[in-house]
Amino acid sequence: MTENETRITVSPDELAHIGEGVVAYMREIEAEELMGKFPNLPRIEPGTKLWALFAANGQPIMLADARSSALAGAMENDLTTVSVH
Repeated sequence: MTENETRITVSPDELAHIGEGVVAYMREIEAEELMGKFPNLPRIEPGTKLWALFAANGQPIMLADARSSALAGAMENDLTTVSVH
């Protein structure tokens, strides 16, 4: 690091909150994965694929049957979306 550079230190707690309320990620998810992420969800036929929208910290926001619906939910909440694979 040169004398003109500034070192920025981010704590683990600060890192966990980056993107909070601003960024969400979407991914296709199978019914078998849903119970751990959406605990109050009624039983869904195994093998069913849905789209889930999660907050930057991994908190589930919504579940949809189409990618476009999950994207619309993010847009309604002014969230910038990213896809994960």
